[in-house]
Amino acid sequence: MTKRSAGRRLQRRRKLIKHGGGCHCGRVEFEVMAPARIDVSECNCSICSKSGYLHLIVPKSQFKLLRGAKSLKSYRFNTGVARHLFCSVCGIKSFYVPRSNPDGISVNARCLDGRTIKKVRVKRFDGRHWEENAAKLAHLTRAS
Repeated sequence: MTKRSAGRRLQRRRKLIKHGGGCHCGRVEFEVMAPARIDVSECNCSICSKSGYLHLIVPKSQFKLLRGAKSLKSYRFNTGVARHLFCSVCGIKSFYVPRSNPDGISVNARCLDGRTIKKVRVKRFDGRHWEENAAKLAHLTRAS
């Protein structure tokens, strides 16, 4: 493989496309700009493991809430930095403001429509030992 073809492959992987998503009942809908091949984090902290959340963390500029702002309820715990947002009708947390990246949005990859996703790569994240590992996520809200 030449440098030129490798460069083109990297550009295709980084190219942002529009993905749609939302909650179960449809009251909350959003769009997120991300590659067709996404890397997500599977966290083992108490709230993520109980909810089965797969984190696709993006800058706020790459996220747009289309509808449902009035249907969202907020939950905070521990430091109160993370703003967990749930649909008040169906209870699904399709996105939230994460403690690791309070300037970004974490979208639950399980809540994406899926039609535009070519591949999902899941990386494990040790959220049970948050203080030791949080810095590993800090780069995720830098614009691509």
